Amino acid sequence: MTLVEASIRDQVNRDLDCSEASYRLMAMRAEVTELISRWKAAGGGERLPAVRERLSRSFADRSVVTGKPAPDKSDKGRLRPSNARV
Repeated sequence: MTLVEASIRDQVNRDLDCSEASYRLMAMRAEVTELISRWKAAGGGERLPAVRERLSRSFADRSVVTGKPAPDKSDKGRLRPSNARV
């Protein structure tokens, strides 16, 4: 849905017709509403997270990637093989 919304914003900013994308977005929203109502009818009662909450949780769950590891002191002074072609 966020891609379709971005597409609509882009089309509006360029003064293009965005009716087709808008219809797709409305259909997606109707489908989500239907799925939520089915979930609630099946006994679901927990609070559903907002998009920002969901995204912040998924980013927080990922491991943090750090820079290159520090070279060992035992490697000091040794030449490393290169992949460069001459």
